[in-house]
Amino acid sequence: MDKNEENSRSFLARFLIYQKERFPVLAHGIMILAFTFSAVSYSRICRGQTGFIDGFDFAIGVFATITLFFLVRIFDEFKDKEDDAKYRSYLPVPRGLISLKELQITGWVVIILQLLVLAVFQGAMLYLYLVVLAYLLLMRVEFFVPTWLKKRQLAYILSHMLIIPLVDMYASGLDWLLDGAEPHWGLVWFFAVSYVNGLVLEFGRKMKAPGFEEVGVVSYTGLYGSRGGPIIWIVLLLFTMLLAMGASVYTNYGWMAHLVFALFFVLCSLPGWMFLIKPTVKKAKLMEYASVIWTALMYLALGGIPMLTNLLF
Repeated sequence: MDKNEENSRSFLARFLIYQKERFPVLAHGIMILAFTFSAVSYSRICRGQTGFIDGFDFAIGVFATITLFFLVRIFDEFKDKEDDAKYRSYLPVPRGLISLKELQITGWVVIILQLLVLAVFQGAMLYLYLVVLAYLLLMRVEFFVPTWLKKRQLAYILSHMLIIPLVDMYASGLDWLLDGAEPHWGLVWFFAVSYVNGLVLEFGRKMKAPGFEEVGVVSYTGLYGSRGGPIIWIVLLLFTMLLAMGASVYTNYGWMAHLVFALFFVLCSLPGWMFLIKPTVKKAKLMEYASVIWTALMYLALGGIPMLTNLLF
């Protein structure tokens, strides 16, 4: 489709194209659904609770978590607007598909909907939601030190990745907070797994084969080399595995869980070892896919699958 024709379509039509490119609802929704389900499940298993939370409460929780991550996407458009305009003119905002003003209005509509839904149906969850929203707003202004952060990619990503365990905290609250209980200490380990999983995803999706680096586009092979980048990624996988083993202690899964996590590590780290031997575009893409699979497996193994097993059998 011609760019001018695409950009002249209705807002809804343009927004659908935007979400397909920048926040595919189906793919992201499935991942965030599993993320939310596993956080609630892990909390309940740690607390020794049987069964799952009320389905309506869970549905509202999924709505909140998906839209919170969508806000992350919108805020990133504002933070990256200068670099996108300079180096990534093919993206929706710089190519004129959708404007920052339209995204700003969309963001405010999302926030108002979140507040209304929670105020009416889950008032107890509002304070956890506001904690997450406050951190999101700090991310939006780059913690008031945008220039300092832009020069320090590691500090940038370590600070921004905290949003994932914060959303996890919110999701787990669907269990303990709505039940009027205290959060279980095991959740600290689960949140740590979430944090490092976020780093695994971040590093995994920004690996480039030699000769395929883009000017002005951050990659971890560009920052740390074709050997350093994948080695860091593999170490992050290993660290996540160890944290997951620690988290499993609070659920009494036993030694079999440790074997499962070790097997996951061996299989998911293979693309990284292959990239170290011979870095190619295909192997870089495999690392990205492995990062997604790894993240899903960690969440499901810690909470989702054990809960489904209990519910079905």
